[in-house]
Amino acid sequence: MINFNVPPYTGKEMEYIRQCVENQKICGDGSFTKKCNEWIEHKTDTAKCLMTTSCTHALELAALLAEIKPGDEVILPAYTFVSTADAFVLRGAVPVFVDIRPDTMNIDENLIEAAITDKTKAIAPVHYAGVSCEMDKIMEIAEKYHLTVIEDAAQGIMSSYKGHALGTIGDFGAFSFHETKNFSMGEGGALLIRDEKHIEDAEIIREKGTNRSKFFRGQIDKYTWVNFGSSYLPSEMNVAYLYAQLEIADEITDHRLDCWNRYYERLKPLADAGKIELPVVPEGCVHNAHMFYIKAADLEQRSAFIQFMKENGIMCVFHYIPLHTAPAGLKYGRFHGEDKYTTKESERLVRLPMFYKLTLEQVDHICDKVIEFFKG
Repeated sequence: MINFNVPPYTGKEMEYIRQCVENQKICGDGSFTKKCNEWIEHKTDTAKCLMTTSCTHALELAALLAEIKPGDEVILPAYTFVSTADAFVLRGAVPVFVDIRPDTMNIDENLIEAAITDKTKAIAPVHYAGVSCEMDKIMEIAEKYHLTVIEDAAQGIMSSYKGHALGTIGDFGAFSFHETKNFSMGEGGALLIRDEKHIEDAEIIREKGTNRSKFFRGQIDKYTWVNFGSSYLPSEMNVAYLYAQLEIADEITDHRLDCWNRYYERLKPLADAGKIELPVVPEGCVHNAHMFYIKAADLEQRSAFIQFMKENGIMCVFHYIPLHTAPAGLKYGRFHGEDKYTTKESERLVRLPMFYKLTLEQVDHICDKVIEFFKG
């Protein structure tokens, strides 16, 4: 059986966790948390990175910093994970969904402006599969209408747009380190802050509304409750697990890209023959091989394909159910304009196995079965 996903593991994770236990520091913001913060800041050239318990919490923290309030509207794609919308629904805001581009499955930047009202407060682009949205256009719109941009870069670490790391282009960005991501700590995430003016507020909210971070830096002689907040600090043991992977992030990414490129090379003849469609990476975008997907003709063919692959010992999966069709999406949000591609394209997409230590021999075997199904 070839699993769809196997969480990354380098061999150093348990040693780093043991160090946490022996140093009697297993709660948040220890030495490994600082190392991960600094690694991400250096790698992405962002002003500040704060590790969080999840990407969901990073998005919630961004929504608080953006001062999203009841009645505000936030524009985002419906083809995304629920956390993108939840972060704003929890603040009482209305998610306004717009259609996606069929080539990248990202929000269609040309449909955003028409969805803006006097209640619009933010845009939340989602970089699907680690391939960037058209951020120049999105930032141009945000500047024109004075909107905050919160990048959901859950899948985007090590990806870039025109030389800029994803998550660093908008006002705030969020990474995920869930077990399905390129680098994992089980459950975890990170908030990226572009402008230094937001750093102190972010630290306070993340530390239950206290100025505890300044206390530990020796900037004040005691800390106290100064604002609203919550606990967004991950366990030091979880972050230690992650740091073992960040140390070899380039190696992990290169391996995933090798697998991605092999998939593309082997399956391109099927695409050229019109049997399937392959992922598109626009010019100026550097991706991280977070996933490899294909598109079947329709929902019926996709279902048959997934069953065929399962019978042959290969786990393939579909992805998001568009949020605007879900019960909560109907209750809390609305779709602006025509759903020309979101539902149709989501019903065609299927993800092939992709993980660190997936071998090229396994990729070839998977491709053989894909070719067998679509040629048959």
